[in-house]
Parts: sequence; structure tokens; C-alpha cells
Amino acid sequence: MAEYKDIKGFKVQTVSTDPAANVIATGTWASGGDINTARIYLSGAGTQPAGLIYAGLVPPEPSPGWKTLTESYDGSTWTEVNDLNTARGSGAGFGSQTSAILAGGYNPTKLALNESWNGTSWTEVGDLNVARRNISGAGSTNTAGLAFGGESPTPSIVTSNESWNGTSWTEVNDLNTGRILIIGLGIQTSAFAAGGSNGTAAVASVESWNGTSWTETTDINTARYGGGQSGTTTSGLIFGGQTASNVANTEFWNGTSWTELNDLSTARRYIGGSPVGSSSAALASGGYTTTQVANTEEWTVAPPASFQQENLGQVFYNSTSDVFKVTQQSVPAGTWASGGDLNTARYRFGGASQGTQNAGLVFGSDSPTYGQTEEYNGTAWSEQNDLNTGRYLSYGGAGSQTACVTAGGYNPVGSPVYNTVVSETYNGTSWTEGNDLNTGRLDCSTFGSSTAGVLVGGGIGAGGPNTVTNVETYDGTSWTETTDIPTATQEMGSLGTGTAGLIFGGSVDNDPTTKNTTLEWNGTSWASGGNYPIYIKYTTGFGSLTNGIGAGGSDQVGTKTGVCNIYNGTSWSEIAELATAKIGTSGNGTAQAGFVAGGYTTIQIATTEEWTTPIVNSTLTAS
Repeated sequence: MAEYKDIKGFKVQTVSTDPAANVIATGTWASGGDINTARIYLSGAGTQPAGLIYAGLVPPEPSPGWKTLTESYDGSTWTEVNDLNTARGSGAGFGSQTSAILAGGYNPTKLALNESWNGTSWTEVGDLNVARRNISGAGSTNTAGLAFGGESPTPSIVTSNESWNGTSWTEVNDLNTGRILIIGLGIQTSAFAAGGSNGTAAVASVESWNGTSWTETTDINTARYGGGQSGTTTSGLIFGGQTASNVANTEFWNGTSWTELNDLSTARRYIGGSPVGSSSAALASGGYTTTQVANTEEWTVAPPASFQQENLGQVFYNSTSDVFKVTQQSVPAGTWASGGDLNTARYRFGGASQGTQNAGLVFGSDSPTYGQTEEYNGTAWSEQNDLNTGRYLSYGGAGSQTACVTAGGYNPVGSPVYNTVVSETYNGTSWTEGNDLNTGRLDCSTFGSSTAGVLVGGGIGAGGPNTVTNVETYDGTSWTETTDIPTATQEMGSLGTGTAGLIFGGSVDNDPTTKNTTLEWNGTSWASGGNYPIYIKYTTGFGSLTNGIGAGGSDQVGTKTGVCNIYNGTSWSEIAELATAKIGTSGNGTAQAGFVAGGYTTIQIATTEEWTTPIVNSTLTAS
């Protein structure tokens, strides 16, 4: 007789190692052949396994000093080949094992010299227009490439960008921000300038080149300079470098975002990469730890035949560790990374409570017209039609990027309206005035959807005194008074739906003493939830009642904070902090993928920080 499991059951896969989310996540670094001469400030070209490194410095100066050395890699061994004509380091190197360029550099004079490699020997060709060191480049051959950034004799750090056609260099549009020791990636018509140093500290900013101009794009996760690279602007790797100290971090760019992968075995800076390699096969050679090193590391990914993709909810048995596991997203392990900047810096404004990381919406502003509306696509913000009644001091909005309602706030234009009753709905294109609130107020919180919204608390006078307990719900047409909150509150965070939401923190009548209480809403009444870990106001939230994020704000003594916490339906627990402490931001998204935009530090800011949680394989345990 057949057993029930044979009829209805399923087979749990047995594996010796945990699966990965994708092929690139299987990548690891392993030892390759050492270079013949350990050195720093060297340049790299080629691929893995056909690499080329050249130039560099063997400290101290003047002896042993700057080098003309060139070495070629066959996948296991480095071989010395014909030297450069001029000893130097810190130049812009790019190309392949048989067709490479070294432009500029230092020896110890800042140089404009340019040499071309044909697979056998180096030849001096057309010089750069701007002599410089700590310069970066991008290109796949010795006939087409870019040289950008660096340090010239005068001024020091430059934005200069030059294009090479095989004969001469032409000055083209500059970088937006001058930097040195940038990690260059790509080719002449499609390149990245990632990280670098502003002369004082490592930076995380990235600029994208489209063949004509540079555009700021998504920041790398770890600010650094002097790292290595491999691949393209749609599938690339950066690795190593220095921030406050040497780093081993490896990051992958998929055309949209940067993802942390397995680290180098040895943290180091000033290394040679494999610029025309791939994100699946790369080289990291030489560099500096506490001294110059000769070791090479090779990056490889698991071959497709052995790759088994992670799927959310997947249960499997790991035979090596002898445990059952489930693949899930780990919210506590989430991280914040830079996203695209708003077009208008702002704080204490509205946002779509049901917006997402790839479809976000914010509106209102402290200045200049108070009605600015912007949409987010996961990369960049675009300006949309303004609110009909500009406002700020109105937190949140109920709904999504294509269907949202907002009400209340402060309109200082013309005759100031401190506690506006005006309500407006957004359809993805424009705002339409609807039925007014019953009680106008500012510094209120709003959550839910455009047909089931909840607006809570706030203040009803100039500057926010006379804090209220009033709560109103929205049914897609009109606002209705419903169950009040137990204690008058304003300037609080909120999140959730019209039948399962919460508010947290806040203050009363601009009293500097903030709250740490949480109140949960079930669609009818309020109940106390777990207290927020700190006293907080001017904060924001996003996500659900059982999986929600609280981010930033001002603490009990008025200090701006980057503290973030997650709510599980019962209690809050601390997670990774925002990169920048700030107040008055607007949050959209879920606990797995969201963002906070804008805010105030010592000025209004336009930055966006994106929250992303990794996929992990968690051991199943009995409870």
C-alpha cells in the first residue's frame, strides 16, 4: 500500500553546500601565481587567465624606486617581458594582454607621457594634454580609451577627462567631482568612475560615462580608493583598496545595484586588476598591505552544472552540516546603501506609505514652492506635477506611486495656513483636490492606502501647540472621525495598512521630551505595542505591522540620530544604522526593500538611502 508521503509529499533536496542566490554569488578568490617583483602603484590590463601588469613602485624612493617592469600571465605563472621606456607608477592603465596603454603617472614628476603595448614592446605615442598622477582609465585596446581624474601640478585634484583614439588625446567632458585613485571600469563609450579619494578621505560616489558626459549613479557600498576591477558597466567587479584602512571587499554591479560578494583573502590597496576580464573571472595582483606584496588572487564562479539557485521558501538538507535549512530574506542582516538624489532637497514632507523601493513617491517641501512632487524608479528621481496646495509639516501619505492621498500640513504661501484641512489625491500623474479633513492639523502621521487611509494626531495651531488625539479614516472619497489615540501626539513615525498599522515615538505641544511608545491600529481601535528602544520624534517608518522599519529622527535631548529598528508585531530590535544621522525624512517600501529620502542634518538634504535585505539560508530549529 502506498504511503501518504509518496502520494502527496515532496522530496527535500540534499546538498553538500548551501545554494547561492545566483551564479555570481558562488564566486570565490583563490591563490594564483606570484608576480616576480612585489610592488605598488602598478597598472593592470587583460583578463584572467591572460593578464598583464606593468610599472609600479618598490619603496623607498629613490632606490629601488619606480619601475619599468612588465609581466605577462598565462593562468598560472607570471613572466617578465619587455620593459616600459620610462619608469613610473600611478598611471592610467587599460587594455588587453596584447594591446594596452599606460598614460601619465609619477616618477617623481607628474607625467603626461603615454606608451602603447602591442604584445611585444612598448612605444611612446601621443602625450596627455594634462600631466597627472594617481590617474584612472578605462578601455579594452590600445586604440580606444579614457583617462580621468588624478592630481596635476596645478591645480592639485582635477576633474579632467581625456579620450584616446590610438593617435592622440582629446579633452572631453569632465567628471562632476575631482578625485584621485578612482577605480575605473569599462570602455571608451561606456565607463564607470567608482570611489576614489577627495584628497582627505575615501568616497563612495560613482559616475557613469555614456560616451558624452558623466552622470552620478548608485554609490558603492564601501567607500575606497586604489582598488582593482574587472568586467563591464553592466556586469562588473571592484575589489580591494583603502578606506580608513586596507579593505578586502568585493562588490558586483549588475547594471542597477552594487552587491557585496566574497572578500579577497588579503586586504590591500594599489593593486593590479584585469580591466577587460569579466565578473566571473578576474585577477588581483600585487599591492600594499603593510608592505608591498607579490601575491595574485584569482576570482572564479561555480560552473553552471554545479550551481543550484536559491529560491525563497526553499527547504533543503545540508549533508555536510547535517541540518535542515530554509532560504529566506534576513531583515536583521539588511544594509543601507546610497540611492539617487532628490531633485529638491527637503525635510518634514510626505511620502507614499505603500510605495516601493522601485516605485516611490514623495511630495511637499519646506521650500521653495512647497508643492514639489517626485517619483523614484529605484535609480533616479523625476519631477512630477506639483500639489495644488503646497505644504510641509505633514508626514506620510496613504497609498502608492499611482494612487495616494495626503491631507493636513502647513502652507506658508500667501496667508499662512497652519493647520490646513485640504486633502488631495494622486493618480500617478497629477493631484486632484478632494473632500477636506474634519480637523485640520500639521505634524500628523498618515498610513494605509488611498481607499483605506488613516491620519493620526498632529497639532492645530501655529508652530504646533495644542496637540490633538483626533484620528480620521479615508475611504477613497471622504474623511471620517474614528477612535482617538489615547494621548495627544505629533511628529511621530507610522507604517502599515488601514487595518493593521502603527505609530511610534512623537511629542506633545513641541515639548522637547519625546516619546518611545508604540500604538497599534486594527482598523477599529488602538492598543499598546512594544516600546521603541529610544525616545524619538521627526522619524519615519515603512513596512508592515509585523515586519516594519523605523529610521532616523531626533532623540530625547534633540540629537539627530541614524538609529533604525525593526518591529515584529510585538517588539522592536535594532538593525543597521543610516549612513547619515538626520530628521524629517520620508520612507517608502517594505522591510525587505525600502528607502528613506531627504531630511535635515545641518541643512536640508536631497540624498536617498536604500534598505535591502540579503537572501540567507537559515537552519530550521524546533520551537
